[in-house]
Amino acid sequence: MPREANAPLTQPVFDEPDPTPDPNGFKVPPNDNGRYAEVEELLKKDVVGFPQSRIPDDGFFSLQSAWGPRAAAVINGIEQAGQIVFQAIGDSGAASARTFPSEIRVADEITRELHTAKDPDRPAFLYHLGDLVYNFGESAYYYDQFYDAFRDFPAPIFAIPGNHDSFVLPNTPQGQTPLEVFMRNFCADAPVVTGEAGSLHRTAMTQPGVYFTLDAPFVRIIGLFSNALEDPGVISNKDPKWNAVPPYQVNFLTAQLRKIKTENYKGAVLIAVHHPPFSYAPETDGAGGKHFGSWAMLGEIDAVCKAEGVYPHAFLSGHAHNYQRYTRSVVFGGSTISVPFVVCGDGGHNVNALVSARSGAQAREPADGADVSYLDSSVVLPRKGLVLDRHDQSNFGYLRVVVNAKELTISFIPVTPNKTGGDTVTVDLETHSVLSPSKGPAKRSVQAPVRRASKASVKRGTKATARRSVQAPAKRKKKPKR
Repeated sequence: MPREANAPLTQPVFDEPDPTPDPNGFKVPPNDNGRYAEVEELLKKDVVGFPQSRIPDDGFFSLQSAWGPRAAAVINGIEQAGQIVFQAIGDSGAASARTFPSEIRVADEITRELHTAKDPDRPAFLYHLGDLVYNFGESAYYYDQFYDAFRDFPAPIFAIPGNHDSFVLPNTPQGQTPLEVFMRNFCADAPVVTGEAGSLHRTAMTQPGVYFTLDAPFVRIIGLFSNALEDPGVISNKDPKWNAVPPYQVNFLTAQLRKIKTENYKGAVLIAVHHPPFSYAPETDGAGGKHFGSWAMLGEIDAVCKAEGVYPHAFLSGHAHNYQRYTRSVVFGGSTISVPFVVCGDGGHNVNALVSARSGAQAREPADGADVSYLDSSVVLPRKGLVLDRHDQSNFGYLRVVVNAKELTISFIPVTPNKTGGDTVTVDLETHSVLSPSKGPAKRSVQAPVRRASKASVKRGTKATARRSVQAPAKRKKKPKR
C-alpha cells in the first residue's frame, strides 16, 4: 500500500494490515504547556473563521460514501440487523507523557470492542466530539495523539474540531493553522495518506467541512463546530463580539432541519457539538467547574429548531473532562418532550471533578437526579425542567450508541481506572421522550480475551502476533492548574 503523502488512493484505508503493539511513548513529545500559560487570555477572546462546506446546506455526508467499496456489505448488515451501533468519544488527545497511557487504554477498548463484537452489535464507526490533538492541534502531534492511538481501528472515524483543534497560536505559519491541519486530515477531497499519518496506512476522512451531517441507516448526526474559545461555544456571528465567525452554520442547521421536516424523516436526529450546552456549576456558592455551559449557543439552536418545527432526540458534547448526562424537558410543538444532553469529554486527555473549591467556597458535589433548572437560561422554548441524571468524575471512557426504528440508546462505558458503573439512557423516537428507568450501568458485551504482544515486539514499528493489548490502569496524578 503506498505511503506517499497526499497520494490519492482508490479506496479508504482504516487500519494497519498487521496487528501492532501499543505505542510506549511519544514520537514527538508535546511541549505546549509554557505557551498555554502565555496565551491564556487569548483563549478567552480569540475565535477563528472557517470555510463554507463544499456541499449544499441541505446535503449529507453518507456512511456509505465513507466506507467506499465495502459499503454495500456494511449497510446491508446494518439493515438486516435492524439497528446501527456506533461509538463516540471526546477530548482524547494526550498533552503529556503522564496522560498518554490513559488515551491508549481508551483507544484500545474502543478498538477491541469493534474487533470482538458480533453482528448486530459491531460498531459501524467512531464519532469524535473534538479535541483530538493537544494542546493546539499542531501537525507534529497528530501521529502520536490520533493516528498511532487508533491505528488498529478498522472503521471510519468522523470528527468535529474542538477548541484545541482550532485555536491559533501567534506566529503560526500559513498552512499550519490547526483548522488547516484538521481539514487536511478529515475534510480531504479524496482518500489520501497525509504527512501527519507518517508510516501508517489510515487515509484522511473526506467530510465536506468542519460542520456536516452524517447520514446513516436509522440516524442523522448534525455536527457543528463551536469554535476556538475555552468558553463559551460559538456557532455564528449573531453576537457582534464574535464577528470573525461566519454565519454558515445557522443557515446549514436551518436547511438540515427543514429537510427532516419536509421528508418526514423517522430516524433519530442527534446534534454533536464540542462545547456542551450544559455543564454543571453550583447555583449559590463560589465553587465551580472547569468548563461551563454554552447557553447563548443553545439559544441559537433552539431558535432554529423552533422555526423549523424539529428538535433533536439528543445532544452529544465533550469539552468538560468528565461524564455528565442531563434530561431537559421543554414544550415543543404543543407537547412536552424530554431530551438527553450527554457530555463525554473523558476520552483520555484528563478527568476533572465537576466542581472545585473557588474563592474560599467549599466544593459540593451534586447528587445524581438533582434539579439543575437554573442552568437552563435559554428562553426560546417553554422550559419544564433540567435534571442532572448521572455523572462520573473519576473514569475515562466513551459512548456506545444504538439506534433502531423505535429507540435511541446511549451508554457510557467506563474504561479506567476501573470498569464499574456506567450509565444508559433510552429515548422513544416517536414520543420524543426519555424512557424510565433512565440510568444504571451500561450493558457490556462479553468479549474474547486479547493476547498481549510479546516483549520482543514492543518496540515501535515491529509487528505483533496479536491485537493490541490493554495495559493495567496507571495511577493518576492531579493535574496542576493552568
